[in-house]
Amino acid sequence: MKVLSLDVGEKRIGVAKADSSTRIAIPVGFLVVDGSEWQEIARLARLNSTNLFVLGLPRSNNGNETKQTIYVRNFAKILTKKIPGARIYFQDESLTSVIAEERLKSRKKRYGKGEVDAEAATIILQDFLDGNMNWNSISSTKIQEKHGKKKPKTFLRVIAAVAIVVILGLLATGGALWIRNERYKKYAEQFAEMEANDKAEVFNFTILPGETIFDIKKKLAEIGYTPEEIEAGFNSEYDFEFLKNRPAEASLEGYLYGETHEFYKDSTVQEILKVFLKEMGRIIDENDLVNRYAKRGLSLFEGITLASIVQKEAPSPEQPTVAQVFLARLNYGIPLGSDVTVTYALNILDPNREIYTDNQSALKVDSCYNTRLHGGLPCGPISNPGLSALLAVAEPRDTAYLYFLTGDDGLMYYSYTEAEHIQNIRRYCQVLCNISL
Repeated sequence: MKVLSLDVGEKRIGVAKADSSTRIAIPVGFLVVDGSEWQEIARLARLNSTNLFVLGLPRSNNGNETKQTIYVRNFAKILTKKIPGARIYFQDESLTSVIAEERLKSRKKRYGKGEVDAEAATIILQDFLDGNMNWNSISSTKIQEKHGKKKPKTFLRVIAAVAIVVILGLLATGGALWIRNERYKKYAEQFAEMEANDKAEVFNFTILPGETIFDIKKKLAEIGYTPEEIEAGFNSEYDFEFLKNRPAEASLEGYLYGETHEFYKDSTVQEILKVFLKEMGRIIDENDLVNRYAKRGLSLFEGITLASIVQKEAPSPEQPTVAQVFLARLNYGIPLGSDVTVTYALNILDPNREIYTDNQSALKVDSCYNTRLHGGLPCGPISNPGLSALLAVAEPRDTAYLYFLTGDDGLMYYSYTEAEHIQNIRRYCQVLCNISL
């Protein structure tokens, strides 16, 4: 069983992890609290195949709850909503930040506040591991205190508590730190070894916006996956709602959202693709793309298909205008005339350009992706669009252009009529407009 520990702050969140078989907490790093932390925590949970979280619960010196305690408890409630099925345990975090900083100082290396947070999360998790010897007793309750509620204090208990606070205050910079640091010395070499092994066991895999299935398969082959493993991954069935209304013959093209994710080296291609598909599902839901595309007269599949063309045709700032051009052409029944769709068709039928050796013949390639030859949208996406292209189709710019081109200077030129478009080609596109498809 694996577990993640979070040292929750209002600016940063320290993260540590452990496995019940080794019972050694290892620092992972820290997250910046800017709204993206929920997505990153979910990613770490997926990567480590866990729904078990240990959160450090701060208290005042006399054991009472503080504003920060309430903040952590609210954080825990949100976490259970963001990650359904999450099981959360609170662990007392007294002196953890002080001890974390002392440990980092002892290593005689420069460190930042984020490293202190990660080290604090490691101490919190190690305390939890040492205090839960029987993992089979871990409850399935969503949120659970490490210790039960305290009974009302009697006068003598108040005196005892004050005495303990005084003693801790005296020891905080000396004996207490020494005792606790001695306790962790035996883990020092194991920390370093496991951290090194952990880094050796994982790898990052990136899909960039605009990349195609051809590009992704090539990347997978380059890191060691066999052709059989790759094809098995792309031909597998994936149970996502947003995939259900595609045409039966549709591939995963367009649905692998561009991002970088971390995977274990024994991950299958199916497991890798599933992470990118899940990310696409999140983007679709969070941006209400189904309904926003419907307002443009497009299904989700059609919207993603158009976004995939926009992604290949224009840089992010120009994508809303290019999307408007294509939507206008669709409304008027004018062929899209997109060369990038022709290139995609050629990559399927003649990747080495042995048959279609010049642009004149290439533009006549008989393919449902050839929007020069056929009206309407191509038969599917031609790339995996990024967020800017997906949103450009949902909210195109309010213009009335029908033509565009990218000039030799890299700028976009728009026009209302074919005559203006031809003039723009003569003026601005003597090189790029003649590049081989």
